[in-house]
Formats: sequence, structure tokens, C-alpha cells
Amino acid sequence: MADFSLQFAPLLPWAALAAATVLAAAVALAGVLGRVRGAWLRVLALGLFVLALFGPVLSREDRSFLPSVVALIVDRSASQGLADRTQQTDAARDALARQIKALGNTELRVVEAGADSSGADGTQLFGALSSALSDVPPDRVGGAILLTDGIVHDVPAKAAELGFKAPVHALITGRPDERDRQIDLVEAPRFGLVKHATTIRFRVIDHGPGMPSTSTVVLRRDGEEIARTEVPVGQLSSIDVPIDHPGVNIVELDAEAVPGELSQVNNRAVLQVEGIREKMRVLLISGEPNAGERTWRNLLKADANVDLVHFTILRPPQKGDGTPINELSLIQFPTHRLFDEEINGFDLIIFDRYAQEGLLPPAYFDNMTEFVRNGGAILLASGADYASDNSLWGTGLADILPAAPTGNVIYQPFRPQITDLGRRHPVTRDLPGGNSNPPAWGEWFTTVETTLRGGTAVMSGAHGAPLLVLAHQDKGRVALLLSDHAWLWARGYEGGGPHVDLLRRLSHWLMKEPDLDEEALRAHAQGRDLTIERQTMADKAQPVELTGPNGEKARLVLKQEKPGLWTGTYATGAMGLWHAGDGTLQAIANVGPANPREFRDLISTDARLKGLAAQTGGTVRRLASGTGLSIPVVRAIDDAASYGGDDWIGLKRSEASVVRGISTIPIFAGLIGLALLLGSLAMLWTREGR
Repeated sequence: MADFSLQFAPLLPWAALAAATVLAAAVALAGVLGRVRGAWLRVLALGLFVLALFGPVLSREDRSFLPSVVALIVDRSASQGLADRTQQTDAARDALARQIKALGNTELRVVEAGADSSGADGTQLFGALSSALSDVPPDRVGGAILLTDGIVHDVPAKAAELGFKAPVHALITGRPDERDRQIDLVEAPRFGLVKHATTIRFRVIDHGPGMPSTSTVVLRRDGEEIARTEVPVGQLSSIDVPIDHPGVNIVELDAEAVPGELSQVNNRAVLQVEGIREKMRVLLISGEPNAGERTWRNLLKADANVDLVHFTILRPPQKGDGTPINELSLIQFPTHRLFDEEINGFDLIIFDRYAQEGLLPPAYFDNMTEFVRNGGAILLASGADYASDNSLWGTGLADILPAAPTGNVIYQPFRPQITDLGRRHPVTRDLPGGNSNPPAWGEWFTTVETTLRGGTAVMSGAHGAPLLVLAHQDKGRVALLLSDHAWLWARGYEGGGPHVDLLRRLSHWLMKEPDLDEEALRAHAQGRDLTIERQTMADKAQPVELTGPNGEKARLVLKQEKPGLWTGTYATGAMGLWHAGDGTLQAIANVGPANPREFRDLISTDARLKGLAAQTGGTVRRLASGTGLSIPVVRAIDDAASYGGDDWIGLKRSEASVVRGISTIPIFAGLIGLALLLGSLAMLWTREGR
């Protein structure tokens, strides 16, 4: 295409040109007003001479229009894989690509989007559109065509946010008569008290013709079914979920499937409820005043989650010194209330240097044994009392204690050592100073000699004798600390030791803190990566079988990270609930958002994109027509208010061009200029000669 333009290259300064123009105009005007013969010829001659002084130049530009750039955005999100949407999308993509390429002077950019691996929640198509056209000037954009089911979550509110002025068309996959059921969480608590129930409010929503009026909803916690209920469809319903343990409780609500629905993936809602202990009740009984009781008391009182009840036996009953009864203690020792009526209200009972002096009848020790078997915990922090004739080994507690005293106490300095099994156990693994040889902490001086008959010795004392023994008894736990010198670490003797870490881990293990379980399988999700942790006391961890929400299966071999802890990472292919199992233990984790927006509503729709398309002059229409597809004809048109009709969609022709070359022709230079000037003078001379 050639464009012509007139420019000027003056032969004199502008002031001189202005003076010459004024003089010529005055002479011409005088001739015209005086009605002199040939006045108009004089005006023409003067005008040509003045114009020649301005140096007019005729320019010619050779331009070529740049091609229009059209973006074809193909939605590859998870919802596009339902029914025959993928086939519709592929067929439309191929047909549109052929038509657009046939238009000529058009550049097509096909972008597949929606399957976002960055963990974004929902289908993001307009971010992909912006990236595809980021290097294109706005006047070269011919438009955009979206092949999608309409479930798009980043639709701009205004067309101005697109960054170009061209039509946006949407061709919707799916069919208008689709059926689907979804469960919508209305109120989902993030926290709940352990051993209490929290309430979840939800609604079952049906789309499509012929749907039932009620639905069965199954409640699962950590993969185990705990309730089943019938609820009305479309109405607000609620269900109570007992929180079983501290830490993350994964709760699932699963609505029954209906025949012919698009997918069951949105029939399930998942939430993570963090279990919080209301208060851990601990009963501490010190058999006599000693330096260690303050260590235990300070440790437990410093924990905001511990409700501590502490009694110290100041005087055994058999000590007959004539002291009046009302002066023996500040308060009466409520043995019946503690060990009969309210024993099950405690989480942990600690006996600190306690010997059986007749304060507690045998029936109470039987109660404590049952307390442990039913899920409670007992810790004996013992010294010489455990080896004496009045040892608690001589009570009903012997049935659950993991080590029997020999009656001998070793009085010899030693540094507590972590055993080989102790290096694998979460209570003693990585204790500060414990990995050096000898350990970098202070000495103790007494070890109660025992015979191990169960449990695990995680620390050893003098002569390698068991020092700290941990054991499971039915549903409960028992620990024996076979020295009363832990307080030396608290006092900083010989540099002290990690008494706070050790005693806190010990008490929390007894109270069943999940992170301290010696046999555990845990699953954690970060982005699309699923991390598996296997805590075990065994020499090796078995491979873990993974099952995804879409039935995807994988086998993950774990590697030892540290003694007792094996880990592995798997890059998942789908968001949702993943199950992990090694044949003994099970774990579940949710990858991505708990309830992805992509799966909340699976019914294809044209409503979300209509507003934006109308602002740009584009159209929104369904591809499905009867049993086939109705793919519109693509046309290239000039700038218009509307870019679509019943069976066609329009793309805007590019207005941008590039200059290929420029040529100039001075009008009054050479023969042309000489002819014009001489011709005007000849005409004037001829007229004057008459």
C-alpha cells in the first residue's frame, strides 16, 4: 500500500517568506480590486512563484499491514475431562485453527491453560491469555477465542483490564441437560477440642432434571466411617464430628451418587480440623520432699496446656511423733476422690520417689492399673524407693510395670547414655548433646538395678542398666525413670543437660502426643508434592502404596533421613485426598485446596463469560448442537461494534503497519517546476500582449 503526503522545504527563511507572501498578496489584491485585465493570471503567476519559494515536496510511503494476532485459549482444566468435553474441545480447536490460518495476514497462537501446576485454586484462563499476548501491541490484537466449559475463575470485571480492544469469544463445551450433585460446606470449623464434638453445617445441591429429594451423607474421620445420615437436598443440614486426637483430623462428608451425574468428585467435601487439648490434667504425687520435685513442678506448671494437681507426702502415717492430726498437712489428702471417683479425669499420674507407706489401699492401685489399660498413663520417677521393701512393685501396678527391681541400687557416677533403640525413639532422638561420646552433659549418681521384662529401654545408666523404660499397656502407656537425679541437670551440675527437652517429651509421649509416637505414618502436602514420613523402631521401613482421588496408584520407596525416621516425596498428578499405607499403618493428606473451586460446580455454563464478551463485542455460544457440534464460521472484519452473528464470529483486522520505503519528488525542482513557472509567465505575457 502507498501513502502520499505533501511536505515543504523552504528556500528562504520564514521571515522572508512571510514578507514575500504579504507583498505578493497585496499586488494580487490590488489588481483584482482594480479590475485590471489579466488580474487572475497575475494572481496565479505570483502564487506559483511564492509557492516555489516554500519548496513543496511530494512524499510517497510504501506500507505493509502487520498480521493480526489471535489467541486460541484451550481449557485443559480437570472439569474439561468430564463426559465428552475433551473430544468437543479438540474437534473445535482443529476446525478453528484451519479457518483462522486460511484468513491470511493472521498469526494464530494456541495456548493450553487451566491445568495449573502452581497450585492456583480454580481455572485460570485469562492469566494465560495475558501471557500469550504480552509481546503484542494492542492495535495488532485481532481477538481471543476461549474453548472452555465456562467454569472460569479469573474473569476480569471490565474489558479494559484485558489490555487490548478486540473481541473475546467463548465456545462452551458440555451439554445443557447435564446432571450433577455437589456438597457445599457452609460452616467448617478449623479447630476443635479433643474429646469433644464440633459441628459442621453443609448443604447437598442437585443440578439437572429428575433428581431425588433426599441424599445419604457419610461422615468419615481420618478415613474411618463414624456416622451416616439422611438429609434433604437443597436445605441446610448439620452433623457433629467427635475430635479424636490432637493435631490434624481429616474429616470427609460424602453424599451418595445419583445415576447419570457428571462426576462424583464434588460429592465429597474435605476439611482439616486441628484438634486442640482443652487441658491435660496431670496428678503429681511426691512421696517425700526432695530436690527433684521442684523440677517436675516447674516443668509442668510452665506448660499452659497442663492442669497440675500436686501433693507431697510430708509425713508417713507410721511415724508416731505425737503431732496433732490438724497439724500434719495443709489439706487432707483426698485419696478416695483422686483414685476412685475422679481418676479417669486425669491424663497422666506421676509418682515421684513414692514408696508404699500405707496411704493408698490396694484397691486404688488396681484402679490405676485399669486406668492405664483404658488409655491413661503413669510415670514412676524413682530412686532407692523402687528397690525397697515398700516399692510400688509390690502393688497391683506390677502388672503393668515394664521392669522388675532386683533390690540393688548402684551408687556410682555415670553419664546417661542413649541406647541404640533410643536413637530411633522420638523421645530421646536428637537430644542436645546426646550424639557425642561420651554425651555432652553432666553426671548422675544413682541407678536402680532392674530386670527388663517388657517395653523399650531408651536410656541406660551405670553398667549399662536400663535408666528410662517406655512401654505400651493395652490402650495406655507407662514410663520408668530409674534414677532420682534428673534435677542435677536442672541445677546445671557439670554443665547440666537437656532436662527440659527430655522430661517434656517424656510427659507428652505419655499423654499420646502424635508427633512422639514411635510407630507412625504421616503424609504432608506442599503444593503438588506429597511428603511421606515413617517413624519406626524397626531396622527398615516398608514401601508405601499411594492412592489418589482419581484412582491413580503409585509405590514410594522411603529413604532413611535419621535413625528411626524414613521419608520420601512424590509429585502428585491430581489435587484431592491421597491415601498412603504400608500394610500396617494408614495416613491421608489433602493435596491442594481442601475443596477446590474447580470441582465445586461441574455443570458447564455460558453465564460467567457473557458480560465480558458483550463488552468487547464478542459472543458466547455452545458447541453442542443436537448430536453433533456447531462450529461457527470465522471472518476477519474491520473495527466494529459487534463481531458475531448467528453462525459466525468475527476477528478484528490489524490496523498496524510498517513502512517499507519512502520516495520524495520536489514539485518546483527540475523540468516540472520550470514548466509551471514559465507557463504561467507565458500565459500572462500573452494576455498582456493582447
